[in-house]
Amino acid sequence: MKKARLILMGTSMLALASCGGNGGTPAASSSASSAASSSASSAASSSASSEVSSEASSASSAEKDFVVGVSQWARHPALDAATNAFKAKLIEELGSHVTFIDGVANGDISVAQLIVNNFISNNVDLILANATPCLQIASYATETIPVLGTSITDYGVALDMPVTEGVVGGNISGTSDLAPLDEQAAMIKEFFPDIQKVGLFYCSAEANSVFQVNSVASYLHEMNIQTEVFTFSDSNDISMVLSGALSACDALYIPTDNTCADNAELIGSYAIDAGKPVFAGEENICKGCGIATLSISYEKIGTITGEMAVEILRDGADISEMAIRYDDSSVKKYNKEMCDALGITDIPEGYIELE
Repeated sequence: MKKARLILMGTSMLALASCGGNGGTPAASSSASSAASSSASSAASSSASSEVSSEASSASSAEKDFVVGVSQWARHPALDAATNAFKAKLIEELGSHVTFIDGVANGDISVAQLIVNNFISNNVDLILANATPCLQIASYATETIPVLGTSITDYGVALDMPVTEGVVGGNISGTSDLAPLDEQAAMIKEFFPDIQKVGLFYCSAEANSVFQVNSVASYLHEMNIQTEVFTFSDSNDISMVLSGALSACDALYIPTDNTCADNAELIGSYAIDAGKPVFAGEENICKGCGIATLSISYEKIGTITGEMAVEILRDGADISEMAIRYDDSSVKKYNKEMCDALGITDIPEGYIELE
């Protein structure tokens, strides 16, 4: 498996490096190098000042103390919600017996690598990998430390390896943010029964975005709706590609794409100017630019991932036998502010307003 992961990372790193949330190319950017150094220093010192709440609702009876490394790809509401819920569940269950080493990569592969290397140097008991690039890096870096992913759409696609009956095997498991993609495609038809063409807009370096878009395109074709793919390599290309997509299509679909999440308000402003609706793969992107979504709860999958961590750390569960877990409570929601801005007043039955 190690050799397979080495091949994966050799190709994935080159692709992902061009898709940073800050639009930089880590290998050529002095600011990225500074950010990497700062993140590594911050992560190393955080073990002494970990974010453990003194108001934990219950203390753990476990005698052993645990150190958990938390690697998050970027700061945006969906990933933040998953991380915060994960940590809250561990504090609830383990109390003062758990501490955290935190690292946020800010969309930079080199920083993400330093963060995970720091976890290994500190011999953490478990790693949370929040988003696909963080999972890919952690899976390559260690085969012994348990790695739980969250905000991952499809583990087989992310790791380029077979997943049998929902079990990754080895030292990896976690939770998925996959919502029913057939229902996401159907909601476009529910809002606009006569729609002709939908643009599929995403960052080409995000493997799970490719997976979602391919699935949604297939469902739209079954409904005789044309699709056209519009990809960008990093945030610097979004405006140019977005303008073309909005001009060419009746509506856009955006998957749970991290770079789109970082630029959701920008996408929303372009959509309003063009008078075209956007459908989003999750509600935090929808809040910034979409009219509707069928989204799972990132807080809930964070909590579920925390429960899995407790099973591993305190109860001795074998991660190699743990199946990927899901949030099965996805809900149809609409963004009233965006609908009003686009003059959309006929909301299909069964949708609730985004808070």
